[in-house]
Amino acid sequence: MKYLVRDKMLAIGDDYWIEDEEGRHAFLADGKALRLRDTLELRDPQGRVLITLRERLFGALGLPGLPEAMTLERDGKRLAVIRRKRLSLLRNHFRVTMSEGTELDVSGRILDREFKVEYEGELLALISRQWYRIRETYAVDVVREEADAALMVAVAVCVIRMAERERE
Repeated sequence: MKYLVRDKMLAIGDDYWIEDEEGRHAFLADGKALRLRDTLELRDPQGRVLITLRERLFGALGLPGLPEAMTLERDGKRLAVIRRKRLSLLRNHFRVTMSEGTELDVSGRILDREFKVEYEGELLALISRQWYRIRETYAVDVVREEADAALMVAVAVCVIRMAERERE
């Protein structure tokens, strides 16, 4: 299933509907204003919070020497932490460490919105602009049926945000 995501959806105070490939509302990206760090809630069409994306506090404060990370939470508990992969020759390589210890690998051309999310070499999602010609938009194609679509969208948003911050 493909989900259409606006490119700058993590703007503070910004709300935006993420639609599926049929044009139906799938998730509401609810940006929270007036916070010390970036916070975004991914909600279902009924308004229930599915995943909360938070910038790591140290990264928000801009303290030197501390790696930027983003935390994903579900039901008030840490679901995953996303960081740049340290021992990689590829600049656009991120690791998603799930709370139970498993890891997802994110690699590709992040700033071009052309990358993939894998688990132990198995493709979970493809992120690409090639399917849609709508300006400032990319698609998150959740390839595996049993993959958590909200998690795949959240991972895509986080790694793009982190890569853009690093570029700045």
